[in-house]
Amino acid sequence: MSNYDTNEIQKLDTAHYMHPFTDHKALGEKGVRVMVRGEGIYLWDSEGKKIIDGMSGLWCVNVGYGRTSISEAVYQQMETLPFYNSFFNTTNVPAVQLATKLAQISPPQFKHVYFTGSGSEGNDTNVRMVRRYWDVLGYKDRHTIISRHNAYHGSTMAGASLGGMSGMHEQGGLPIPGIVHIGQPNYLESGKGMTEEEFGIEAASWLEKKILEVGAEKVAAFIGEPIQGAGGVIIPPSTYWPEIQRICDKYGILLIADEVICGFGRVGRWFASELFGIKPDLITFAKGVTSGYVPLGGVLVGDRVAKVLIEQGGEFNHGFTYSGHPVACAAALENIRIIEDEKLIQRVAEETGPYLKKRFAELADHPLVGYANSCGFVAGLNLVRSKGATVHDNVAFDESLAVGMVCRGYMFNNGMIMRAVGDRMIIAPPLVLTTAQIDEMLALIRHCLDLTYADVKERGWV
Repeated sequence: MSNYDTNEIQKLDTAHYMHPFTDHKALGEKGVRVMVRGEGIYLWDSEGKKIIDGMSGLWCVNVGYGRTSISEAVYQQMETLPFYNSFFNTTNVPAVQLATKLAQISPPQFKHVYFTGSGSEGNDTNVRMVRRYWDVLGYKDRHTIISRHNAYHGSTMAGASLGGMSGMHEQGGLPIPGIVHIGQPNYLESGKGMTEEEFGIEAASWLEKKILEVGAEKVAAFIGEPIQGAGGVIIPPSTYWPEIQRICDKYGILLIADEVICGFGRVGRWFASELFGIKPDLITFAKGVTSGYVPLGGVLVGDRVAKVLIEQGGEFNHGFTYSGHPVACAAALENIRIIEDEKLIQRVAEETGPYLKKRFAELADHPLVGYANSCGFVAGLNLVRSKGATVHDNVAFDESLAVGMVCRGYMFNNGMIMRAVGDRMIIAPPLVLTTAQIDEMLALIRHCLDLTYADVKERGWV
């Protein structure tokens, strides 16, 4: 690590590297942090600083850093067959093996897989697939897809349109036609005067209202993240998803679960759809399928859709150069083996997930924290100016103060990666986190909250 010239790397980065979701002028003035090594749940930057990765890279490094067996699987595949495409009636062994394995570990309605290079490409595939499904059945007007405000489904043209991020829609003339949005199931935002269970039913009812507004004969599908990730870890009430399922069934529309974040053990199940009791027709996956070691994404295609496309659809004019990339599939197979052999999903469900929930909830006693909740290995807390009798009576900071970013700065500077979404601070740590490491992480989070509180007090913001 001491061999890196941080200053030189930063200069080259500013000169040549355009980052995702970045104000490049501001970044150039500040300078990037250069990550150089990872091991387990920890990262080291070019200055030698050790950091707890509370975000699993970007919701993806489920088995932690430094897994030599994944590197070896990738190397062996590169030595054997580094690449061949899946066009022209051709396949490769790792892609077939991974498709078979995914069919085994996914809910029973899924026996087919469509591989992509990312979750964004997976959601673009969903748009093409659901519209083709209805076309084949003779319903050529049934093309509208309903999503949610503040959802994140990628940043390609279709993925960003499916998502409900206003900042993304302001750039590039989005959303594309045929995609509409409803409110998100955010109890803090919209549930005042209701119990969480009552609000879950109310939030789900927005889907039915939108279906009737658009016309059921024009609606193709509803897409949603079981837990909204980039939107701030929005964990829906227990009543929400069962009611969404009932409404989709009532009107015969397809249900798409975007499990790019929630899949592969993050909530103590292979897929969060199982936890929330829904039976989607399509599941988008990526990230945790390889723990981010190699890019890979895809769509699990349920029997309802697969049967029509395979038996009646003829040629499906869609695909990617890297669909079923043999090296990525080899990485995924080894990653899944690790998850199974080390019983990481059971650990999250029965041991570390409940322990994280207990310890994270304790942060609610901090004077800055108005609400803290979690599900499996995703968690979030709200920073507030003052607390009221209920969570809906808390007084928020003025958005212009960007207190979340102040807090994130203290986290980063003190060896803790915790993401800020407005004034909501979120984590999604690697699934290998032990109870002792949870204690270490929570102590560091509390310390950084203390530093943030002292700062905002000194500025006169509380």
